[in-house]
Amino acid sequence: METITVTFNELRRIKDALPNGSIHKIAELLDVSVETVRNYFGGENFEKGKATGLHYEKGPEGGIVTFDDATILNLARKILDEHHIQY
Repeated sequence: METITVTFNELRRIKDALPNGSIHKIAELLDVSVETVRNYFGGENFEKGKATGLHYEKGPEGGIVTFDDATILNLARKILDEHHIQY
């Protein structure tokens, strides 16, 4: 597993740039709930989704977010690259 750190603002830009249906596609590829993927991007529905190993630290650019596992973030970036979408 790869640990990765990004700014909160970058994480939001990535999520907001994803084409429609991408959250569902990522959930299906990883065999996790859609809410788990949404939680990865800052959602807080832990009744239907799981915690995703996020660690927030306040600071510029909305602070930083460190992920224990970058799999979902890497898939999101791959989808953006495949659609030639900049974030």
